[in-house]
Amino acid sequence: MTDINELVDALTLEEQVSLLSGEDFWSLPAIERLGIGKLRVTDGPNGARGGGSLIGGVKSAAFPVGIAIGATWNVTLAQEIGTALAREVKAKGAHVSLAPTVNIHRSVANGRNFECYSEDAELTAALAVGYIRGLQENGVSATIKHFAGNESEIERMTMDSVVSERALREIYLRPFEDAVREAGTWGVMSSYNRLNGPYTSDSRWLLTEVLRGDWGYDGVVMSDWFGSHSTADSVNAGLDIEMPGPTRDRGDQLVAAVKAGEVAPETIRTRALNVLRLMERTGALQGSAPFEERSEDRPEDRALIRRAGAEAAVLLKNEGLLPLTPGGRVAVIGPNAKVARIMGGGSAQLNPVHAISPWDGLAARLGEEALRFAKGCSNHRFEPVWSGDLQVAFYEGRDFSGDPVHVDTMEEAQAFWNPPLAGGKVDPTHFSARVTGTFTPEADGTYRIGLHSVGLSRLYVNGTLVADAWEGWTPGRTFFEQGCDPVLGEIALTAGEPAEVLIEFASLDQVGLGFAALYAGIGLPLGEEAIEEAVRAASEAETAILFVGRSGEWDTEGSDLEDIALPGRQDDLIARVVAANPRTVVVLQTGGPVEMPWLDDAPAVLQAWYPGQEAGHAIADVLYGDAEPGGRLPQSFPRRWADNPTFSQDPEVYPGQDGKVRYEEGVFIGYRHYDKVGIEPLFPFGFGLSYTDFTLTGLAVEAAEDGALARLTVSNTGDRAGSTVVQLYLGEDGAPLPRPVRELKAFEKLALEPGESREVMLSLPPRAFAWYDEGGACWRVTGGSYRIEAGFSAADLRQQADVEIGAAVIAKEAQR
Repeated sequence: MTDINELVDALTLEEQVSLLSGEDFWSLPAIERLGIGKLRVTDGPNGARGGGSLIGGVKSAAFPVGIAIGATWNVTLAQEIGTALAREVKAKGAHVSLAPTVNIHRSVANGRNFECYSEDAELTAALAVGYIRGLQENGVSATIKHFAGNESEIERMTMDSVVSERALREIYLRPFEDAVREAGTWGVMSSYNRLNGPYTSDSRWLLTEVLRGDWGYDGVVMSDWFGSHSTADSVNAGLDIEMPGPTRDRGDQLVAAVKAGEVAPETIRTRALNVLRLMERTGALQGSAPFEERSEDRPEDRALIRRAGAEAAVLLKNEGLLPLTPGGRVAVIGPNAKVARIMGGGSAQLNPVHAISPWDGLAARLGEEALRFAKGCSNHRFEPVWSGDLQVAFYEGRDFSGDPVHVDTMEEAQAFWNPPLAGGKVDPTHFSARVTGTFTPEADGTYRIGLHSVGLSRLYVNGTLVADAWEGWTPGRTFFEQGCDPVLGEIALTAGEPAEVLIEFASLDQVGLGFAALYAGIGLPLGEEAIEEAVRAASEAETAILFVGRSGEWDTEGSDLEDIALPGRQDDLIARVVAANPRTVVVLQTGGPVEMPWLDDAPAVLQAWYPGQEAGHAIADVLYGDAEPGGRLPQSFPRRWADNPTFSQDPEVYPGQDGKVRYEEGVFIGYRHYDKVGIEPLFPFGFGLSYTDFTLTGLAVEAAEDGALARLTVSNTGDRAGSTVVQLYLGEDGAPLPRPVRELKAFEKLALEPGESREVMLSLPPRAFAWYDEGGACWRVTGGSYRIEAGFSAADLRQQADVEIGAAVIAKEAQR
């Protein structure tokens, strides 16, 4: 039986209900009676981790993170990445990728900005469409997330995002709308938060009236993990699948709700039919192949990731220093120089097939003999993880009583303990564990010990209690807000003398995301002498390259940043190295903006983001001119944290207060905010330098029956081939309500040879001119004269033209 309408009617009520919740963490149950296979999902969006833990597991290709893809402004490249990721998902035995993440950069401090594309809805929507098409044209479902209003990680599982319908329609829902109408996404994931009252997973307005009614969606809506909150309400609202399994609110409870008349049998049939449609689309419906997860290190993936990483790099400043010419000694300096910062933290992280650090990339190009390394300072949030040959013993109960029921090894003192734990021998909600091993210091000194956990923990060194996260444990800002804040201790150790380390752990009653976790780190703080060594290295080299920024400890799901200053003493390090060597390049790796008090003195600054596993190769390609710095900023960089759109004296605006965060700025986020309040950002939205020069000429805009068409010519006037992004902004001065000074409405990325010119045609559909009328529940074009500006950033607009457009009302169901 292959007709899903016949198949759903052949299912019993209990079988239909079984399809509406996970069987385990990553899959839905098979129904062998009718030959229905098992649907499997995997985390994304910068890879496919498979069914393993967030740490370790089968290795996967690590692609550039979302903000890096956003910086490419390249829809075709996003589709190529989606195509490659479809292969990765299949290699992990899955049918569904939990990606892409398209929440908007509302605040510069959101810990998950790295995973999202942009502050701009139109750029985000276009890239999402390309990415989804790449996945789904190859038989893998996208699951666009998080729907909707999840623009902060602070109390995200309970926070009520209070957003006007106009701001939702014009900004926050736009990527989801195009994902449905243009890309035909097969999956949507509801967010954790509340939206204007109800949880999104219980919101009939969001899941049924908007998603299925206004946009005509026929795919599946699944909850974020542990993000559903009810039985009848969520099913009636439009939530198809509760994840993960085993079920908490469905199963027998949902069957009982149907029999009690709280949920109509036809509603259950519709939800089950949606799931069967997804299984049919992805080949899972009759899938009978044995489950297998493979690691596939493909040369074509390495090449794509390297190319995409270079195309994402944004050249922020260049006083003629870049591209570099090989020759002379190069000082490679900074806390990110010998560490491959390839991804952010949280559910997007994975075990990469390999990871190329900047040092690796430069050594491969120049030879190690040409390089000199100096770390200078540290930038970690947590002490470096304790690693080695560690042993963990699990006990029944929380008091270490009796003999261990399971003993295993660990490579490092970092663990996510999800069910099934210890091969099913341990109750994951009621256990204790001892981790033992040694730490041999390389130098004498007072070492810092850091410990945080989801559960009670304490750490002993040579029998002495050094870090206690047991007494007075409370949840904080680690492990998705499920873990305590780091507890720090210090102990003096002698070089070469092994120290015995013991960690004791006891689980707590599981709430929220339902896991236990542990992290223990040991590190020797760097002092003034480390910066002095870096300054000496820089002064004795022809060129100094500084690799600074953050890491996935800072840019992570589950925790917003407290500010946008570079962590630790990095600002001091940069200032002193730049003063020591006028040929210094600063390479930033962050998931968003940082303050740059040293900018005026630095001759060259490159923003490299987290560009995936080929990071070091991609960065070296750009530094030495093998590749163009192809990126343009997808997010405005403010001069200081207080300039950003969510800064307010009212904490309810950000970070939220008493369970509510109010989007008071409405549609005025990102560059719209800076234009409105007259603040000049450090670097504007869309900005990025090239190794060549471009001009724009001849902008002409003609009204048409279906909107307007803009024409202009772009020319490469330099002596190198290069790429640029032509950006088209629209403004309306006479609107009956406040509108931004300008809004991005179309763009095109193009590569040109030296001296080459090309005509670019950009369409402006009726929706480009419209604003959302809450009172009339429609899209409305005021009519009259509209200003069209073309340029290379929101602040570099070189051509302007006006066009007359008639007044109109656009029905919700109309296509763009």
